[in-house]
Amino acid sequence: MESYLGLFLSALLAATLVPFSSEALLGGMAASAHFNTAGLLVAASAGNILGAVVNWGLGRYCLHWQDRKWFPVSPAQLDRASRWFKRYGVWSLLFAWVPIIGDPLTFAAGVLRIRFAIFLILVTISKTVRYLMVLEIVRWAWT
Repeated sequence: MESYLGLFLSALLAATLVPFSSEALLGGMAASAHFNTAGLLVAASAGNILGAVVNWGLGRYCLHWQDRKWFPVSPAQLDRASRWFKRYGVWSLLFAWVPIIGDPLTFAAGVLRIRFAIFLILVTISKTVRYLMVLEIVRWAWT
């Protein structure tokens, strides 16, 4: 159980604006064959989705601190994410899994006041499909 919690926390950190990766841990756990694949998918996806929700909340409620040094999103990142939204609309959240742009996208969704239900559906699809792909690659590589 502790290992699933560790994966959950790893995925949560990876989805926040803290630079971190959870794919290697997920891949290693899946390759070991000591863990239930569905449990790994649920733990990683839930953690990563929760991290994206944290970003959305920061964007929604904490933008007035954006001029502080400790603020986790630079003006350039926010501008880039906002341009993605203007170009692709809410569908850009399907790219929330992409390194470097995904986390600012989820933050920008909060800033732009994207409805939470729509945000949650699109981010859940994005994050879960990414982890499904990682698990499928591991399964393919080890068979």
